[in-house]
Amino acid sequence: MSSLSRILVAISSLLLIGLFVFPLWHVRLTAPQYPEGLGMNIRINTVEGATETDLKNINGLNHYIGMKAIDPQTIPELRFMPWIVGALILSGLAVAATAQRKLLYFWLAGFFTLGVAGLIDFWRWEYDYGHNLDPATAIIKIPGMSYQPPLIGTKQLLNFQAVSLPGIGGILAGIAFALGLFAVIHTVRQSRIAKASAT
Repeated sequence: MSSLSRILVAISSLLLIGLFVFPLWHVRLTAPQYPEGLGMNIRINTVEGATETDLKNINGLNHYIGMKAIDPQTIPELRFMPWIVGALILSGLAVAATAQRKLLYFWLAGFFTLGVAGLIDFWRWEYDYGHNLDPATAIIKIPGMSYQPPLIGTKQLLNFQAVSLPGIGGILAGIAFALGLFAVIHTVRQSRIAKASAT
């Protein structure tokens, strides 16, 4: 690994510290009766309202359609995600320190796998909340209607518009992966140049 690749991997790893500070994802609901909107921040260790009362209000609205309450204590992923991110940070710094190409490839592959697995799990989480409704508690019942927010983008749910986008933490993670990918590309190119000059 070149000095540039090592620096890129180190910066990539350190950027992931932002996941402990900033929200990973953000979901916002707006409707005529809530013109100011209701927000929900998803962090690596909890789910919280954008304001002090937002999560309570969202759960209150969800109760009308039979959706179970969003309770961070019942989401097991939130308990081990900080450990996974921490391991990714430390292993990335170890790659930068040792300058081993194979370790770099394994690290980026693991980073990619964890990112894809996280998005799939988030989609599954949204699907569960939006489809598995309790008709016994639902005041509003519309046959065939589901209330799954979009993974990313905008979706109309009854009179609510749901917007789901990466938070600052998610954006930092994306930048970190891009830097890691550039480090891999640069390392592969340098390796090919070295082999070509040796022949």
